Amino acid sequence: MCSIHGGKKMVIFLLVVTTLLWGATPILEKIGLTKVDPVVGITIRSAVATAGLLILTLLLGRGRALIEMDGKGFLLFGASGVLAGALGMWAYYVALKIEATSKIVPISASYPLVTALLSVLILREGVTLPRVIGTALIVIGIWFVK
Repeated sequence: MCSIHGGKKMVIFLLVVTTLLWGATPILEKIGLTKVDPVVGITIRSAVATAGLLILTLLLGRGRALIEMDGKGFLLFGASGVLAGALGMWAYYVALKIEATSKIVPISASYPLVTALLSVLILREGVTLPRVIGTALIVIGIWFVK
């Protein structure tokens, strides 16, 4: 098991990898959308991702957990798939097809504002001064990008 210090290094590494992958992907999507309808693009993206995740789940020996998931978990992840994976991706792809990537990506990446608000309202998470300042900086950043 990792020490706390080693665990923090792993988290930082994973966040850097995530940032690089998520940062490069919109370029591929923008190029792909030049001749492809957004719904078709999402369908291809989702089908390839689903196949890859199914293979990964089985390779990691987690197939049983997939089968044994309770109804609540299935509904929550299913709703997440519909909201973010289908409807959100469709809206994002349509916007990306129409407007500059350098404008769409930063604005669409402001979803933490919604998450922060819902976390307070639904999950009863606390409000702190650093979070309020961070949220204000996101709003200011969006204003500059628009």
